[in-house]
Amino acid sequence: MKHSIPFRVYYEDTDAGGVVYHARYLAFAERARTEAIRGLGRSAFSLLEEFGLAFVIHRAAIDYRRPLRLDDVVTVTTRLIELGSASCRLEQEFLLEDKCCAHLDVRLACVRAADGRAARFPPLWHDLLTRLLD
Repeated sequence: MKHSIPFRVYYEDTDAGGVVYHARYLAFAERARTEAIRGLGRSAFSLLEEFGLAFVIHRAAIDYRRPLRLDDVVTVTTRLIELGSASCRLEQEFLLEDKCCAHLDVRLACVRAADGRAARFPPLWHDLLTRLLD
């Protein structure tokens, strides 16, 4: 399953030339991942509330292909491509009129909020994330 969500580019997202600032892609991607999980019926916050666990970015690599500009409506697609016992890898694409503007490869780790140490996904969450596998 692939999750898609549109975002409009606002002035606050751009540099002086009206082009989306590179770090804003990470913010759009974070929102898209959050909404993908919410679309499965849970919130990322419930992982913390119920299990004392959180997602953290272990690695992220962005390939910028064409600029996004002020007032564009970009669709961010999210799909899970690997699921381990304590981490997962996602691919996110930034699409403008069906053309890829950027591609993000991100690995998330599951950690205990109390000490930051790696922890296995609870079975409920492992099953939930499986639904995002392509």
